[in-house]
Amino acid sequence: MTLSDASLTQPDRYLTLAPEVGQAGGAPATRTPIEPANAYILVVEDNIQNFVLIARLMAFLGVKQCQWKASGWQVLEFADSMPRVDLILMDIHLPYEDGFEALSRLRSEPRFKDPLIVAVTADANETTLKHAHQAGFDGFIGKPIDPDRFPEQVRLLLRGEPVWTLS
Repeated sequence: MTLSDASLTQPDRYLTLAPEVGQAGGAPATRTPIEPANAYILVVEDNIQNFVLIARLMAFLGVKQCQWKASGWQVLEFADSMPRVDLILMDIHLPYEDGFEALSRLRSEPRFKDPLIVAVTADANETTLKHAHQAGFDGFIGKPIDPDRFPEQVRLLLRGEPVWTLS
């Protein structure tokens, strides 16, 4: 099933994809759920305010291992220095190398075939969401990040459930 064939609902700019659509990215269809306290998360975000918000929300969830990379440049090398990577929250518009290029480089390495890589972007529209899905992202969260919804979105991702939302 392609994204264009998926059933989409849009209450409050929230898109829900059929489960098989959300599994079309790089991650396997089934995965072992990960508790937030045990998760290793890499945030690739060039805006410090956005990173601080994400880091605070990760702390609220109980995440103990949250690393930050401010650009797509050398994201593969940085991720490779981490003992494990369970989830990468990747901005799309990054300096030096955008999120799509960074995704491609990460997925080209066997170690990064399975970790979830989720696009997090202010360019939140259906066209970008479809492009992210086709490129192999495992999810999509539009900015501005909703602090009331974001922790649950991350919990869903860590349980292996798809999250494709414009807000």
